[in-house]
Amino acid sequence: MSAYTVGIDLGGTNIKTAVFDGNGRIVRERSDQTDAKKGPSYVINKIKHIVRQMLKELEAADTNVACMGLGIPGLLDPKEGLSIFSPNFPGWENIHVVNEMSGEFSFPVYIDNDVRVNLYGEWYFGAGKGFSNIVLITLGTGLGSGIVVDGNVLYGATASAGEIGHMNMYREGRPCRCGSSGCLGRYVSAVGMVSTFTERLEQGKTSIVQSWVGSSHQKITARMISDAYDLADDLAMEVMHETGRILGFGLSNAINLFNPELVIIGGGMAAAGERLLRTVRDTVNQHSLQLSSQACKVVQAQLGEKAGVYGADAYAKRRLSAGS
Repeated sequence: MSAYTVGIDLGGTNIKTAVFDGNGRIVRERSDQTDAKKGPSYVINKIKHIVRQMLKELEAADTNVACMGLGIPGLLDPKEGLSIFSPNFPGWENIHVVNEMSGEFSFPVYIDNDVRVNLYGEWYFGAGKGFSNIVLITLGTGLGSGIVVDGNVLYGATASAGEIGHMNMYREGRPCRCGSSGCLGRYVSAVGMVSTFTERLEQGKTSIVQSWVGSSHQKITARMISDAYDLADDLAMEVMHETGRILGFGLSNAINLFNPELVIIGGGMAAAGERLLRTVRDTVNQHSLQLSSQACKVVQAQLGEKAGVYGADAYAKRRLSAGS
């Protein structure tokens, strides 16, 4: 096998890139601003430049690289190498990323959805190592998910299987960018929890957070709610527990559907830790099928911000070895 492989996690804010040696160790890594507003050609050329620069530092030619994997947000066709739509990337529609990269590099390049790439990272190297049935959700500005059943990652007819974040929780709830309303992600993401908190303030409830932001409710963050929770703030505790209950009901549905051994919670909201997960576990235990819930643990992700590059690398090597 060639000496190096490359894993890239393309985010709306940063491009995280890592070069791995033949033993799976990171030998070079960096993070660069995405500058997504400059358009797809700019971003793709920036990725090419970053990889070229890193390989030059290692004095490595293309022949020393086995493969490269990219995790990309949004809807895509992994087999075709086509990114169909990415909500945080202006003008990013029907971009054939693999063709673009193949014009620059002679080694194989593979793409997948960013959340599934995180799933591969946690499955191969993190909290999911050694398990064959996993549900991973990432809680940030939204809710993403990836699913492993009997050792196989689920893709579905359009590579969009397992969109747990768009599970309808309320028939006529908060509007969602997917075109529906009441979606789980609109309540349990960082944005969702802040929305719940802000709604309660506007209804006349009070919180220590008001002394931090004044009347500028748009400055409230999920981290502030966690900090207020630690100070035994009544509203912060109420909203955190409510968020945990709604997430617990959503995960109960997922557990009943997919019968996982493990549910992994990642993304920025995972930093809430037991403040959130205690209520999630209690709700799952009460509302999912008893046999299924007893066989399933709800845990925090382990790899943090490195899950994407590790997962992109593992995914690329998996595709390469399968010859697909």
